[in-house]
Amino acid sequence: MIVQNQALDATDIKLPWRQKFGWATGDFAQNLIYTTISTYLLLFYTNVYGLPAADAATMFLIVRLIDAINDPIVGTFIDKHTTRFGKYRGYLLYMGLPLAVLAMLCFYVPDFSQVGKLVYAYVTYVGLSVIYTTVNIPYGSLNAAMTRNNKELVSMSSIRMFLANMGSLTVSFGVPVCVKLFSGGYYSGQASKMGWFLTMIVYGIAGALVLAFCFSQSTERIHMPADTEASVSVKDLFHQLKINQPLRVLAIFFIITFGLMSVVNSVGAYYMTYNAHNAGLMQWYNLLGTLPAFLTVPITPWLNRKLGTQVLMQGSLFVIIVGFLIMFMVPATNITWTFIGRTIEAAGVTLATGFQWALVPQVITYGEWKTGKRENGIVNAIVGFFFKFGMALGGVIPGYVLAAYGFAANHQQTARSLFGIRMTTTIIPIIVTILAMIVFAFYRLTDEKIERMNAEISQQPADKD
Repeated sequence: MIVQNQALDATDIKLPWRQKFGWATGDFAQNLIYTTISTYLLLFYTNVYGLPAADAATMFLIVRLIDAINDPIVGTFIDKHTTRFGKYRGYLLYMGLPLAVLAMLCFYVPDFSQVGKLVYAYVTYVGLSVIYTTVNIPYGSLNAAMTRNNKELVSMSSIRMFLANMGSLTVSFGVPVCVKLFSGGYYSGQASKMGWFLTMIVYGIAGALVLAFCFSQSTERIHMPADTEASVSVKDLFHQLKINQPLRVLAIFFIITFGLMSVVNSVGAYYMTYNAHNAGLMQWYNLLGTLPAFLTVPITPWLNRKLGTQVLMQGSLFVIIVGFLIMFMVPATNITWTFIGRTIEAAGVTLATGFQWALVPQVITYGEWKTGKRENGIVNAIVGFFFKFGMALGGVIPGYVLAAYGFAANHQQTARSLFGIRMTTTIIPIIVTILAMIVFAFYRLTDEKIERMNAEISQQPADKD
């Protein structure tokens, strides 16, 4: 395979703050929609829609299996084709509205039989996941097409995660408030169903509008040569996984971290309602899961320069364990210490999950160094599938655990079901975080190595395969 001898004039480009902010708003928009799905859809299905927890968990798993087929196809298509607005940014404009509509339909309760409602849930959730892929992969690919400058990419990622957490904050605190507002004070049960639907209409429209703004502010500067673009195929996905060891590590790490975050977010409503006996504080519990990001995200570039990739990530994961240990050692009814533990673990989660996005352009550059193809779409399809699979675990794991421990929606819980909720909130996340520490120890790329790779790519063609 011949490696393109592309001039790296984009290596030293420093983007204006307006463009970095404009691109970063895309994650704010997606979080308005998809964080609502990952945080509240399981609760909506069990407590409002009326699905058994096991049925909902099975659906979350099946949707991810469909993603395993869909994501590589979408990623390859994007890398092989260019829209009139560029290779990536056009999808933000084209697919934002369909994404919003499918999200609204997911939170609508049709007047169907139980079987009909299950079919409707599958159709709308599968449709949402497919459309989300056509937005998320191009968006995630766009920053690596705007610049090669690693410092700029870390800066962009920090702004992105700041705004992503703004979106999560708007969801975690705002959704319960809006649902109650639109349903006359109800949050669970049949009386709240219109509140959920109207809330998702508001969030969906806002998300589509912000995606259009993101489109208007982003500029692609790095383009794949036509002959290289023509040679892109689905098999390149498997080739990247074969030769790109940092990508394999990062992909597995994405499953673990997003699975961790999604499990904790989705079970939080159950934990505050049934274990803490204080559903009225749920939005504050959710708020504390996001607030630390406004401290951790702005200092991430500085921490990266001072500590390096491994120390920064491993330290973040250790902080997560400390927070969950505090929550495990105190009863949920001790709101003060529960909230302290929640704040500490959230600080670690937001730092780790924010920083990991800055590593995606690194593995893209590594793949280009090895193959000669800067396959942003394919790499982001791989990462996208793994992080969506991780987010699905927020429905799969709690759903099956709740079912196994005898959870009954809208009823008094037994000691056994309460233990299941507590275990999912604290013990399982600790185990998962330890696993994340082990996996990330195998990530070997550094800023210095990436700079050397960029220099080599610019100087001469070479087949590293």
